[in-house]
Amino acid sequence: MASSHRIERDALGEMRVPADALYGAQTQRAVENFPISGRRFGRRFIEALGRIKEAAARTNAELGLLDDQVADAIASASSEVARGDWDDHFPLDIYQTGSGTSTNMNANEVIAALASRLLERMDDDGNPPPVHPNDHVNFGQSSNDVIPTAIHVACRAAVRDELVPALAKLREALAEQAKSLDGVVKSGRTHLMDATPVRLGQEFGGYAKQVERGIERVERTSREMSELALGGTATGSGINTHPRFAALAVARIATIYGITFREAEDHFEAQGGKDACVSLAGALNTVAAALMKIADDVRWLASGPTSGIAEIQLPAVQPGSSIMPGKVNPVICEALMMVCARVAGNATTVTIAGQRGNFELNVMMPVIADSLLESIGLLASACRVFADRCVAGIEPRPEHARELLERNPAIATALNPYVGYDRAAVVAKRAAAERRSVREVAEEMGLIASEELDRALDVRQMTEPGISGHD
Repeated sequence: MASSHRIERDALGEMRVPADALYGAQTQRAVENFPISGRRFGRRFIEALGRIKEAAARTNAELGLLDDQVADAIASASSEVARGDWDDHFPLDIYQTGSGTSTNMNANEVIAALASRLLERMDDDGNPPPVHPNDHVNFGQSSNDVIPTAIHVACRAAVRDELVPALAKLREALAEQAKSLDGVVKSGRTHLMDATPVRLGQEFGGYAKQVERGIERVERTSREMSELALGGTATGSGINTHPRFAALAVARIATIYGITFREAEDHFEAQGGKDACVSLAGALNTVAAALMKIADDVRWLASGPTSGIAEIQLPAVQPGSSIMPGKVNPVICEALMMVCARVAGNATTVTIAGQRGNFELNVMMPVIADSLLESIGLLASACRVFADRCVAGIEPRPEHARELLERNPAIATALNPYVGYDRAAVVAKRAAAERRSVREVAEEMGLIASEELDRALDVRQMTEPGISGHD
């Protein structure tokens, strides 16, 4: 019976590795050292690692530093890794060495094994050139410049391909509702208390603008991630790499992704600091704060249906209670709000991790990568769901909105130019105390002529700039 393991060796000695694993001893040591969360690097990050190794191999061959046949095999194997063909062979936990060395070596070992297989198939003499994880796949590189490069590449790609389109979809859905709901005049609210009238469309227009500003912030901070650390090797000095390697390899990565990337202006900043990552985390957190406000507002506006605000009605997507028949809850809003809470937590994690750039190397890079990519992915998915399954199906309840508005004592604000603040305050207080409309109380008190009262209490006019009673 064939053994389920094989023996591999590294600088520390022998290791028993699963027989069918493409990785070797260094990866196996990390598997055994870090059984912490079971949380692995995601697709985006592994793709970036594969593309970096592909670009590095091609560049080293161009510079005459790597045999063309070996470089071609490495590039082909790296492309397979980037496509996701071998994700099962990337078993390492996020919580590992802070440089991500274990994951870089995981990639080196897998790619070396795949490249060796390819060369064996191509070689007619049965004696193909060996492919070594460090000497060939990792040539001119270090975990200390590869991992931060992978973070920047993966995040830039995820922002472009996932988050920005999802935010744009949500912005469009909110903007469409802003147009559709613009005829509904309702009570404004400040401090959760009745305030002067607004249009429902104005509220949704404000939400659309918040999302639009969020897109701008994310794109701006994503551009900060365009500088890549590749070429700095161990400490930022560039030891053991060709002086032209970084610029050429980065150009290849930019071509592969169709995204602007450039070599870091200062490799010591790029490897010791993670300020661009902290900045991106802050932008994601700002988007999350905006989405939390929007989702919570929508939830409140739909509250009821008899004892809440109930100025809008949300799509009924599932029963809301296991005990109360007919109850429907704002579940899509709540899901988005939980995503926003998670993104806020991830921003704190990245902030703390960004502070741990001790001397020439940040030592919390894996959790930075995981936190940023999780936040980007969660926000993208939640925005699409919120747009499709909530915002697009919102219906107004204009009669109820009008009923609440008629009893809103803040309408008395429009009487200020006619009777002054103090007498308007008397009207407002009496209307609230007696649960009557401002119009009724003002007419009864005889403070203002009927036609002037009609003009003053035109609630639609109150939703635009201007002073009541003045042209």
